[in-house]
Amino acid sequence: MATASTRPAWLRRCERGRREEPRRGKELGRGDEPGRGDEPGWRGEPGRRAGRIAVSGAGGPGQQPAGAPRPLDGMLVVTLEQAVAAPFATRQLADLGARVIKIERPGRGDFARHYDGAAGEGMSSWFVWLNRSKQSVVLDLKTDGGRRALGALIAAADVWVCNLSPAAITRLGLDAGALAARHPRLVACQLSGYGDDGPYADRKAYDLLVQAEAGVLAVTGSPAEPAKVGISIADIAGGMYAYSGILTALLQRERTGHGGVVRTSLFGALAEWMSHPMLLASLTGVPPARNGPRHATIVPYGSYLTADGGEILIAVQNEDEWARLCTEVVDLPELATGARYAGNQRRVEHRDEVEDLLSRAIGRLPAAELVRRLTAARIAYAAVREVGEVVAHPQLAGKWVPVSAGGRQVQMLPPPVSHSGFGPVLGPVPRHGEHTDAVLAELAAEADL
Repeated sequence: MATASTRPAWLRRCERGRREEPRRGKELGRGDEPGRGDEPGWRGEPGRRAGRIAVSGAGGPGQQPAGAPRPLDGMLVVTLEQAVAAPFATRQLADLGARVIKIERPGRGDFARHYDGAAGEGMSSWFVWLNRSKQSVVLDLKTDGGRRALGALIAAADVWVCNLSPAAITRLGLDAGALAARHPRLVACQLSGYGDDGPYADRKAYDLLVQAEAGVLAVTGSPAEPAKVGISIADIAGGMYAYSGILTALLQRERTGHGGVVRTSLFGALAEWMSHPMLLASLTGVPPARNGPRHATIVPYGSYLTADGGEILIAVQNEDEWARLCTEVVDLPELATGARYAGNQRRVEHRDEVEDLLSRAIGRLPAAELVRRLTAARIAYAAVREVGEVVAHPQLAGKWVPVSAGGRQVQMLPPPVSHSGFGPVLGPVPRHGEHTDAVLAELAAEADL
């Protein structure tokens, strides 16, 4: 590996951010456009990947038979990302074997590193979750050298991902459409808050703001007060659509030989997920109400307190289950036979009455006895657990895997999708700029510097 003293000066300046001109004859590319792809040794041509940069990943072996290939082995993903949505998409690409090079700014890098200090400085719980198996490269895109290095990486990449604001993307000359036109094999994914056009295109789009605009708060919380979803649902939704869109584009590339552009947004993702409430409101004129831990349109479907302080969520989906709940669980057979509560629509109309009758009956039963009766009657139920209880959940026993982060081992869950024949990459979480020297040395070697 080239050391800081032997690497060309312009490469050393990429991460330091000094605004000096590179020496003539030592430039990686001609001009300052990132991803131009006309640099010697990095020329993009239809039908094959540009460049020869190594594509071995940063991660560990995962759980798979020796030598078994993963679906994205040999793929290079370059990503200019921050926060949650794009990192979630690219981490899943790394899980499948892609080499993911994460571009970070000088100084503190991805600001998600500092949301908390759970695993040490620059290793927040958010960052650890979203960035395992990646390589961190620091580039100052305000400098010519930084832009040229990024351009060389994009020219070599199979996939480019960016979730900067549309204005920042335009300013840096990194529009997905332009990059895909320049590199016909490239899959270029642009993930925004509200989309790349429209009146909200330039708005800041943090998760809770998008939840509010998409109507999620209108259907979440109690009748007295709306509430945010407790996880970053807009970011996660946007990241999942970006991930599936990239995989779709890669599959299409196998058939056509050409990559293309993938565009999605946090707002668009949540608007799709809000389709049922919007259809209900537009077709009936009655939007779903906020009902706390209860279903808006099914009764009974909610949580109940037991005699010993337990909290059990019970869900009834049809009339057979309603009859068994009444007769075998709460000992109120008259509820099952009376016309007042016959059918879900009537029970919704008399929700308060039904909930009161069930709450009083269930409140006389200890949790263990309630669970025994529900199990025997084949009624769906769940314990309402605290986060610490989920960590120790019996269904997760034996699934936790140690991952290196900030000099310590952190227990993490593998992807929830398993495949026969191969396992996921579960590699270390990178320190800020940990792989800068190695990656820039690869670029220098490719350009014969």
